[in-house]
Amino acid sequence: MFFLFSARRHGRAPLFSLTGCVAVLVTSLTLPAPVFAADALSLAEAQRLAVERSRQITAQDAAVTASREMAVAAGRLPDPVLKIGVDNLPVSGPDRGSLTADFMTMRRIGVMQEITRSDKRTLRAERYQREAVKGLAEKDKTIADVERDTAIAWLDRYYTEAMASVIASQRDQAQREREAADAAYRAGRGSQADVLSARAAVAQFDDRMDDAARRVRRAKIALARWVGDTADQPLSGQPAIDTIRLDPASFDTQLEHHPEIAVLNKQADVAATEVKLAEANKKSDWTVEVGYAQRGPGYSNMISFGVSVPLQWDQKNRQDRELAAKLAIADQARAERDEMLRAHTAETRIMVTEWQTNRERLARYSWELIPLAQERSEATLAAYRGGKATLAEVLAARRGELDVRLAGLQLEADTAQLWAQLNFLFPTSHGAMPAAAIPRNMK
Repeated sequence: MFFLFSARRHGRAPLFSLTGCVAVLVTSLTLPAPVFAADALSLAEAQRLAVERSRQITAQDAAVTASREMAVAAGRLPDPVLKIGVDNLPVSGPDRGSLTADFMTMRRIGVMQEITRSDKRTLRAERYQREAVKGLAEKDKTIADVERDTAIAWLDRYYTEAMASVIASQRDQAQREREAADAAYRAGRGSQADVLSARAAVAQFDDRMDDAARRVRRAKIALARWVGDTADQPLSGQPAIDTIRLDPASFDTQLEHHPEIAVLNKQADVAATEVKLAEANKKSDWTVEVGYAQRGPGYSNMISFGVSVPLQWDQKNRQDRELAAKLAIADQARAERDEMLRAHTAETRIMVTEWQTNRERLARYSWELIPLAQERSEATLAAYRGGKATLAEVLAARRGELDVRLAGLQLEADTAQLWAQLNFLFPTSHGAMPAAAIPRNMK
């Protein structure tokens, strides 16, 4: 803090980045020292574990495999149909039940095959291939969601533990002031009211510590949902929340490839393929049939063959209606994609604006509000020791300092949450989003 006060005395505004600002803020908040143990859980490691443990990602892989298998099956002709039967079997008269006496009785075997047009089979296979590509886009979205939610849970635990540490530090100071008040009362230099005020302050800190411990336990449970038993490990590393992976030079272009937008793009591709398939269905498929019929010993055996063609006599109310429906679904997919892109763009710009504003507020807490609150506490304590202030004023100053410190930590936690939502819009495996600080006046 010496640099800070020196710069203020000389009337200079110190230059800083958010990383430096946060470092000073962390120091002033008396957070625990970073953990570097081998078993410590970093943010990146937590995200890796969460992705490995995610059953939703496994489900997406299965869906992609299913679509690819269906693409192969859809490109084949339908299975041929084996037909076996008896034609013209007598049921009365002297030839009743005989397979050979009447010349019209035939034992028949044949094969029927639907000849699906090759363009239809190609389009059906293409539809499932596009479903597989859509499944890969959904997998990317799932990975991004898992990484973002894991980061939020990790950061929540990080800052709840930091707040608990600040409260514990202030509680220790309150305990020392209580002991001093007890000693002064026994020596006849203090009042019983001071003793009671000091004890009440310690009790209040104990209550706040219990609440902070509850929040820490809740944060560990939330993190365990993603990383399992490793959620109980100490956390390591302070997140650098002053940079995000969005490139300001191609902000709008990048959002067009946001995982949710990518899924809608692939859904639009599926709908477009279904439109082509509906157009192809306006041309009928043929079915060919060949059969062999065996008659009695005194009669000739026979073969039969034929072709079946569906008569699309009501195209305007069947095939044309189906095509119109598929066209409407394709329009719906494109409209939903466009609307989602607008919504994501607006939401992201709002988050960027809030993130930038919070960075400036964090700087104010680091360079002004917290040091001033600390100076006030120290000045009030010095005045109390000199007999110019009451213990109640000292305790009030301490509470004010704690409130400012906790408010600063809460602001940093909120900023970190925004950072996580912005930084993990895309899976970390995507290399198209280099780390870059967003300019403050980005429009």
